[in-house]
Amino acid sequence: MTQSPFQYRHGDVLLAPVAALPAGSVPRTGLVLAHGEHTGHSHRIREFGAASLYVYGQELYLLVSAPSATLVHEEHRPIELPVGVYRVWQQREYTPSAIRTVVD
Repeated sequence: MTQSPFQYRHGDVLLAPVAALPAGSVPRTGLVLAHGEHTGHSHRIREFGAASLYVYGQELYLLVSAPSATLVHEEHRPIELPVGVYRVWQQREYTPSAIRTVVD
């Protein structure tokens, strides 16, 4: 799938625009992109009905169907995402003993 070199970063959550949802993507309930393990806060879309989440294998995708959707989290400034499809993933951190998801 063709991917833009442009990315959005919201703390440890990254989003990159893609051309389309992968064929066979399955809708996922809710608008939470990632949960904070220590704080209990979440990276989520503020506006109900502006976007939807999809999974394809282990990958997460965000479809913004409204003219824009706002990505929010208590510890970060809001990001306004324009209409489009985005691949979503969490930054990983390396330690000598393991590679793991960054704890937010």
